[in-house]
Amino acid sequence: MCVSRQVLCVFVVTVFLVSITYSRRKCNYPEILSSYKELIFIELLNLNLTGPYTSSKQNDRCPSGKVHRVLSSIYGMTQLFKCQDKGKWYRQLRWPVERMGRLIRQKCRHADLVKGQNKTSSGVNKAEEMAGVDMDPELARSLFEEGATLVLLGVPEGTELGIDYKSWQVGPRFRGVKMIPPGLHFLHYSSVDKQSGVEMGPKTGLFMYLQPREVRLAQWNQKEEDLDFSASQNQEEVSRVKAGLRDLDPFLGPYPYETMRKWVSLTDKLTEEVASSLQPLSGRILAFSDVMPELNLTHTKDREEHNLPRNDTECTSMREGLERLPRMKLRPGTELRFSDIPKQTYPEGATPAQITQYSMDLSYALDCLLEKHYGQEPLHVLGELQFAFVCFLIGNVYEGFEHWKRLLALLCRAETAMHTRRDLYLGLIAVLYHQLGEIPSDFFVDIVSQDNFLTSTLQEFFQFATGPGVDGTLRKRAEKFKAHLTKKFRWSFEVDPEECAPVVVELPEGVALE
Repeated sequence: MCVSRQVLCVFVVTVFLVSITYSRRKCNYPEILSSYKELIFIELLNLNLTGPYTSSKQNDRCPSGKVHRVLSSIYGMTQLFKCQDKGKWYRQLRWPVERMGRLIRQKCRHADLVKGQNKTSSGVNKAEEMAGVDMDPELARSLFEEGATLVLLGVPEGTELGIDYKSWQVGPRFRGVKMIPPGLHFLHYSSVDKQSGVEMGPKTGLFMYLQPREVRLAQWNQKEEDLDFSASQNQEEVSRVKAGLRDLDPFLGPYPYETMRKWVSLTDKLTEEVASSLQPLSGRILAFSDVMPELNLTHTKDREEHNLPRNDTECTSMREGLERLPRMKLRPGTELRFSDIPKQTYPEGATPAQITQYSMDLSYALDCLLEKHYGQEPLHVLGELQFAFVCFLIGNVYEGFEHWKRLLALLCRAETAMHTRRDLYLGLIAVLYHQLGEIPSDFFVDIVSQDNFLTSTLQEFFQFATGPGVDGTLRKRAEKFKAHLTKKFRWSFEVDPEECAPVVVELPEGVALE
């Protein structure tokens, strides 16, 4: 091995003797030694030593990558012996600990380890990239004991599959994801072309709420190219899978914990109830809309009955050609169930002056939306804003982006609401802070007009949020957020004199200026 057996024996004996000699000290070494095996087990889980590694002995001075990782884990555990004391017992342990560290670093360098390794040798090797971070042993133990498990059987090799903010291509041995923190998650996947094995289909995703120690079971449907979770309703089947989890463990990739903080920051306002109410009835969020013809016009006579031109005659114009195309609609049950943003921003019977006022200050429209959809919990509208953003950012759903823009514009142009809904707007600043960190600064620039939708929208928000009568905490938070965006993206939120020109408002029929 990389480290001689003699050195290992000396180290173990030294630790054992010192532990006996100083067992009554503050550092209880026998107790530490008794838990050493368990801690090593947690570390091995963290390193995901579940699949065989292939390495060239000529290029790698360690006989195998697995041995290197085991020794690195052992070295990490030796740090526990240092405790907090700096007395005589610490000095006696310091030499063997540092000696082992030097030997491991000299004999098992990471650069030597990765040479010649076959990254695609197993599905687990690909999935283990999800771990990506050294996890605290206590956290690893907690996730191992309390974390949920997704058992995904039959997923074709090469399929792009991910959970929350991380995705990867699965290998032939992939069977699911383990150690998932309980809570709300977004599972997403794209099927791979069977012939080329390279081209990916449109992304499909779904929000799911996982309980502690829950096992969610799904089988890949080859015909639909989708995951079928109906097996999770069969308690006998779920119990059978739970009983065999130990055998499945080598084929399960660990949850990508390094992305957990970012995922929580993007969904901390999104509850299970809000996600369920917004998700399509089909349970799937589709990057490409599933559409169907509004009318079933299979035969020529069907078109004639609806006064539509026949398809067997030559088109005489572009307009006629477009009219021959079938009118499409979303397949029932596949549409995202976003809140309806009021098209009429003023109450019935409003005077022309009131219509102008309500068109500039959208607080009335915002109140209508909150009362209709979130009467008891108005802050849940921030969860909808996060839902739409995740659908676009991770699920590649353009409709999510459009709804995010409309909902954000409504919130930012509600001047009166900023005086009465302090907590809502403090939460909005926090939500936007994390969301805007995930998008390039020029993303919102219109290709044609070169106008930045976001800067113009936030310009109004900062103008209202820093105005007179606004809560002091909200004003300070808005000023700091404005300074942050100006520094990071170099956006200017200064009001252009041309933007102070009168606003033209269309009056409804039957309303005349007095």
